[in-house]
Parts: sequence; C-alpha cells; structure tokens
Amino acid sequence: MSASRRKGTSWESAIVDYLTANGATQTERRALCGTNDRGDIAGIPGLVIEAKNEKRIDLAGYVTEAEQERTNDGARIGLAWVKRRGKTSPGDAYVVMTGANLVRLLTDAGYIREPAPVVVPHQTGHTDHTPAKETS
Repeated sequence: MSASRRKGTSWESAIVDYLTANGATQTERRALCGTNDRGDIAGIPGLVIEAKNEKRIDLAGYVTEAEQERTNDGARIGLAWVKRRGKTSPGDAYVVMTGANLVRLLTDAGYIREPAPVVVPHQTGHTDHTPAKETS
C-alpha cells in the first residue's frame, strides 16, 4: 500500500472511530467503487461522507466530489470531512458541503421548516409569485 493510500485509510478509520464513539455505531469504511464511488464512510442512511487527508486542501474539488458521490448513492446529503493540519482528531477537522446540503441537514434535524421556494426575478424585475401584468 502506498504512503498516500495508507494516510487516507488511517483518516477514514479515525472518522469511523470518532462517529462510533459519538453514537453512530453502524458506521464503517466503504470499499472503493471506481467511477460509481459512493463515498468513503457508510452506515448513516442518507449521508455520504468523503474523507480527505491531503497536504494541499481543495475545498471546491472536495465538495464537487462529495456531490457526485451523493448522486451516485441517491443520498440526501453529501459532505467532505477534511483533516486539519496539526490536528489528529476528526472533531477538529473541517466538514464542508454545499449550502443546499446544509439546509437539507437542518431541515431533517428539525431546526428549520421546509425551505420556501427560491424566487428568481423575471426579466421585468417582477419577483413575487403573482403573474406580471402585461403592458401594451
């Protein structure tokens, strides 16, 4: 096993141990799936976790990867759990996700109600849900 792979495996195991110690007792490392990857950590329904332990941090790339794996898995939420330099505990690491995933997480946890539909302004500048009045 390469040093890079060993580092990644160790970080994945640390995340599983951390989650298990905090009550998520069904978590486990997931086997590699190639192009249909579904994340690195399994065992929490509806959640895909991509574990990252790299010298150079690429948040945008990690979020893109987690979103692809969320889609592959059919999960509601995808996130990347990124090792923080100089820290060993996953509790001190960074967890990154899209804003949409955060809203789904907060909604599922009961902190917020289902979000209102996003209102996109029309070309006329009309922004509410009622039809714009036509002008002649």
